[in-house]
Amino acid sequence: MTFVAKIPFDMSATCQQKQVEPILLFSSNKCSSNRTLFRRRKCLITMCSTSSVPPIEPVELNHLVESRNVGLPIMVNGSTGKMGRAVIEAAVSVGLQPVPVSFGGPEDSVKTVQVGGKEIKLHGPSERESILSSVYAEYPNLIVVDYTVPTAVNENAELYAKVGVPFVMGTTGGDRERLFKTVAEANVYAVISPQMGKQVVAFLAAMEIMAEQFPGAFSGYRLQVMESHQASKLDTSGTAKAVISCFQKLGVSFELDQIQQIRDPKLQMEMVGVPEEYLAGHAFHMYHLTSPDETVSFEFQHNVCGRSIYAEGTVDAVLFLAKKVQSKADKRIYDMIDVLQEGNMR
Repeated sequence: MTFVAKIPFDMSATCQQKQVEPILLFSSNKCSSNRTLFRRRKCLITMCSTSSVPPIEPVELNHLVESRNVGLPIMVNGSTGKMGRAVIEAAVSVGLQPVPVSFGGPEDSVKTVQVGGKEIKLHGPSERESILSSVYAEYPNLIVVDYTVPTAVNENAELYAKVGVPFVMGTTGGDRERLFKTVAEANVYAVISPQMGKQVVAFLAAMEIMAEQFPGAFSGYRLQVMESHQASKLDTSGTAKAVISCFQKLGVSFELDQIQQIRDPKLQMEMVGVPEEYLAGHAFHMYHLTSPDETVSFEFQHNVCGRSIYAEGTVDAVLFLAKKVQSKADKRIYDMIDVLQEGNMR
């Protein structure tokens, strides 16, 4: 991920400009198309973040990933979805072992699919507890990965907690307070994060540090937030919620219902600049701050095309959690910042 700060060379000349003028943002990144933004411009400071997302390729485990993790069994629920498939492919590429069982919706009951070169039998809602218990007994080092749907988050977490299997919750939505309570009461190991992209998480961590150390620094500033995701994403971005929370601590007044959500593919291409081939899988976020007198602007932007950034982060979370289980760590509930701070990433 690269960060670019754009600052006019002639600040005095820039500050005298009061008319609305087009600003053309250029990027050589395929994920950030050239696009024109119109806004009133005085003294403008723009910070942009873009992410280049190469396809997942097989990689060798380095010294940071211990040999005992090779062949580590994982069960990916929601394996027929695009995110589930991406996780299985990323897991196979580093030597993890997807078990031949996965949970899906009622329509998936007793189906068999091929994912990442592996044959996986799907099961619907019935008899899930007995099936998961059986799989966990067969694979005692099992880590479950959940990429299902927001409405299934709490029910699935309660199942994992009841069986006692460690899990990585990548699915967003659901009742998050209830989710954490379920895991805490069961004392089960889990990584829970609405954002699995390591570089985006690092950006979030930096935002949280700034909010903690400089509360009120942006008091009086006006915030505009735009987030664009594939049309199939039903809920508001958890990443956007987290960034907005930081801005609120920094003194900005903003409510979640003010977020501009873009789900229309036509608008995503024409207004946001999403490449057509990534309409079915992208995350474009823009946070624009303007000072009370409109003399200063800040813009934070991160554009992600595809799902490999999340799949690779999920695999790191699996390896991290397996190590915590093996070491019998006292702490049981983790997030992706914990994974980053551990430093043992590929």
